[in-house]
Amino acid sequence: MANDNLPAKPSSARDIDAFLGRAAKLPTLAQAKGRLIFAIDATMSRQPTWNRATEIQSDMFQVAQGIGGLAVQLVYFRGAGEFRASDWTASAGVLADRMRDVGCRSGFTQVCRVLAHAGAEAAHTKVGALVYVGDAFEESADEAAAEAGRLALLGVPAFMFHEGEDPHAAAVFKDIARLTKGVYARFDAGAAKQLRDLLMAAAIYATGGAVALRAHAAKTGGEFLRLANAMGRK
Repeated sequence: MANDNLPAKPSSARDIDAFLGRAAKLPTLAQAKGRLIFAIDATMSRQPTWNRATEIQSDMFQVAQGIGGLAVQLVYFRGAGEFRASDWTASAGVLADRMRDVGCRSGFTQVCRVLAHAGAEAAHTKVGALVYVGDAFEESADEAAAEAGRLALLGVPAFMFHEGEDPHAAAVFKDIARLTKGVYARFDAGAAKQLRDLLMAAAIYATGGAVALRAHAAKTGGEFLRLANAMGRK
């Protein structure tokens, strides 16, 4: 009887060599030049965006690979005060697996806690950028400003990517971006390419700084150029 657990076709020596060659080119966690905290609102309304982000997050690693490599920490909140922060990883596959294990649940926003966590991380390891993806804000704007101020002292810009048109969230997210010398950008629900470009731009900045982002923006334009121009005004 055939063993169903065996692969249908054994890998050739060439296939194995190719795989090992690709793996050797990927930076290890210790070698990654850039570190980015990737924070997403995982409350109930966020499932479609969470799914899109899961599928396109690998582009952050790919675009950063040529300028030193990227390490990412996934942060999310959901439900009745649940707040999670993963270990750092330099693998798009590992990050995707972690994200696929998460389902969104109803709850309130915890943006202030995200900012405080980013500050705590940056206090003991260099963090190139904080990326936040969300659509609402249900906390104290004064507390958010205070946490953003502390994050600014640690040199971590916040890329606040706002889905939708909530005016209160927009005002607070813009203030966080201003205080941290980061950037605010709004994207539309279902705009996978726009979100992809925003995440890639943040990854480039986290790895290579404003110079790398401007160089990439000069070639591609679009969201990259808009964010590069915004960062250039800081």
